[in-house]
Amino acid sequence: MTTQQMLSPLRRGIETYKLIKDGDRIAVGVSGGKDSVTLLTLLAEYKRFSPEKFDLAAISVDLKFGGEKSDYTEINALCEKYSVPFYVVETDIGEIVFDVRKEKNPCALCSKMRKGALYDKAKELGYNKVALGHHADDFIDTFMLSLFYEGRLSTFAPKSFLSRTGLTMIRPMIFIKECDVKSFSETLPVKKSRCPADKDTKRTFVKETLKKIGEEVPNIREMIFTALTHPERYNLFDRYEKETEEI
Repeated sequence: MTTQQMLSPLRRGIETYKLIKDGDRIAVGVSGGKDSVTLLTLLAEYKRFSPEKFDLAAISVDLKFGGEKSDYTEINALCEKYSVPFYVVETDIGEIVFDVRKEKNPCALCSKMRKGALYDKAKELGYNKVALGHHADDFIDTFMLSLFYEGRLSTFAPKSFLSRTGLTMIRPMIFIKECDVKSFSETLPVKKSRCPADKDTKRTFVKETLKKIGEEVPNIREMIFTALTHPERYNLFDRYEKETEEI
């Protein structure tokens, strides 16, 4: 995938959900994985021709798995290439989640603590928006996780106001597929995850389940995405009850 090919759906997401406005100060949460590094690169490229004038920074939250600091040398070099300020927040989240709390399902707590550290740093630095690297497949997988494990029809939004911090969270890659992120990120400085629970999560199970379904229904992900993003196709019991009351 070329930069131009990736910028088209990125711009579509930004314009459709009005994610960026003039004067915004946007901090990109950069874990070092393919999604966050791709988002940082695309936003830096988009900034060059964007009709909205905004500031951009990158923030990495070091979880220090095994008590060891992460190496962000290559991420820092990427930020220098685009003249993007780069900040690292050192934490003990890895130790707390895996050694102290010994969480059997660590993802939820880890995510909550990591985002908390990211938001606090962005707020401290004076940024008003935080951009996360979730893409279209994450959008679908989160819906399936809620359905399977919580019995809810729910997923994340492209834009959310965080009342506790006063920040707005945006997800500009909402229209970009994971396969395209993988292709584009092959030439980027992507860091291998050091998380002990990597590839052994409920989210991995959902991905594998949809992959199996895809053998019979090749466009299963496109169908779910379309159903979630087109409210005119929504037809569940709350709508039925409302229509019944009006008869």
